[in-house]
Amino acid sequence: MCLGIPMRVKKIKGDFAQVESGRLTRNINIQMLKRLEIGDYVIVHAGFAIEKVDQERAKETLRLINEIPLETFSKRAKGGF
Repeated sequence: MCLGIPMRVKKIKGDFAQVESGRLTRNINIQMLKRLEIGDYVIVHAGFAIEKVDQERAKETLRLINEIPLETFSKRAKGGF
């Protein structure tokens, strides 16, 4: 299963943007989206911005992700459910 993460645009330079979510900062490709501005929220998957989302939806999605127990991720990483 793949998971796209909402991240906020901090800087834009050409076809790339620096985005953040919590303490995580990444440089991503934004070629698939038009008219992005600093402060916008995007869904990031595999280093690409794949969808622009409003702030409310982004924050709700992050809240739900944060509710997932960390053990869930470590079990799946070991091949279990």
